Amino acid sequence: MTSPLSSYLPKELALDQAQRIFHGRGHCYPGYEAITLDLFPPALLLTTFKTPSEEDLKVYIQSIQQWWQACFPDQDFNLVWQNRGKYPVSTEIISGAIPEEHWVKEGELEYRISLLQGQNHGLFLDMASGRQWVKAQSKHKRVLNLFAYTCAFSVAAAAGGADSVVNLDMSGGALKTGKKNHARNGLDKGIRYLAHDLFKTFGRLRKSGPYDLIIVDPPSFQRGSFIATKDYSKVLRRLPSLLAPEGEALLCLNAPELSRDFLKSQVSEAAPELEFMNQLDNPPAFVDTNPDRALKVLHYRLKNSE
Repeated sequence: MTSPLSSYLPKELALDQAQRIFHGRGHCYPGYEAITLDLFPPALLLTTFKTPSEEDLKVYIQSIQQWWQACFPDQDFNLVWQNRGKYPVSTEIISGAIPEEHWVKEGELEYRISLLQGQNHGLFLDMASGRQWVKAQSKHKRVLNLFAYTCAFSVAAAAGGADSVVNLDMSGGALKTGKKNHARNGLDKGIRYLAHDLFKTFGRLRKSGPYDLIIVDPPSFQRGSFIATKDYSKVLRRLPSLLAPEGEALLCLNAPELSRDFLKSQVSEAAPELEFMNQLDNPPAFVDTNPDRALKVLHYRLKNSE
């Protein structure tokens, strides 16, 4: 018999921090493999990856509300439901309200999000460890942030003391949000934004390089833009010519059907000049019974040519 959802939810939370609260997608909680629960203060976000029955949805909502009111009785109950079990994705406010200008904190940094705009809210919580790593590694570095989206990696790099950051993404709208993120944190000096197709911009990137750190965090499948099985190797092939001597690359892959070995083999074939250093751990909340199904974040370094 499936345990109540509320029995898996934490009794204490840092209520000022954006975070994953419940990760059913990790297959650690039988019966809840198709749901996640996040906190984007002051709102909770319930995401279903299969359309639930009316009865199941009612039970989920009641369980979350009872948990919230029991553990945080002085806090308003603001709940948004996003259903990714159908196309197009639907999002609606179930209870309470969300700010019109919605900013959330991760550590001391703030990011603009939009819970009602679709499945990409503006900040991917599973990449929190990656942002921490970038912040710690960016002192006096020249950073290239590919597939920059809303520039969260760039904000982390600037906070870590990067000398410069170049953000590239096809979406000009996402980069506009990235500019707001930098301005909000007072980290907008030495930051560039290129709203271009990566595969048509390598020459320009090479001219503005080389880079000490390159971040590659593409969508796993975005028709007309990037398909990991076809396009990742095209990016990898270019990295050695963009990196400074002993420069580093952070390679990300968020495709449950593609393993760590897939990405490693892509690097070995397309960019043998890169040496594998280590894999970053995902945030504890994103535990998965199968690590190959979870987010993969691999750290590489350009081999010394001497």
